[in-house]
Amino acid sequence: MKLISALAIPVMIFGIILFGIIKRVNVYDCFVEGAKDGIQSLFGIIAPLVGLMVAISMLRASGIIEMIGGFLSPLTSRIGMPDEVLPLALLRPVSGSASLAIVNDIFLNSGADSTAGKVASVMMGSTETTFYTLAVYFGAVGVKNTRHTLKAALIADFVGITASVITARMFL
Repeated sequence: MKLISALAIPVMIFGIILFGIIKRVNVYDCFVEGAKDGIQSLFGIIAPLVGLMVAISMLRASGIIEMIGGFLSPLTSRIGMPDEVLPLALLRPVSGSASLAIVNDIFLNSGADSTAGKVASVMMGSTETTFYTLAVYFGAVGVKNTRHTLKAALIADFVGITASVITARMFL
């Protein structure tokens, strides 16, 4: 298995180059053109990503996440969501790295096998970083009007968060 892992990428690159030669395609020119398109996409998504990162930092530093968590705690306790997981539920649609930091904190403080740890693990797998994804993918193609995408994605996140609590409590 180690040998397959070590050879996978070089064999794939060699295969692509060989395929291009067989099809009589100038592989280097295609590579340069693709790299140029990639750089243009990068510049197209940098501004939305920087704005998103600044907003996340401001939310965490201001303490508003904890304030919202305290406000929502009576509601979330009805479905059995541990209080430690509420910040994860709030930040997961916004930031993957902030979510990982919260999950790490839950694992360190409550344990990976605790109810909070299990709910957090299922939640990480059943929800998406909605705002990040919208910023990257819609920003890359220049879409400014997301129409129903945001609403549908946030509903899916809500369902994923709720289902993760119920599933973790039922099966784990």
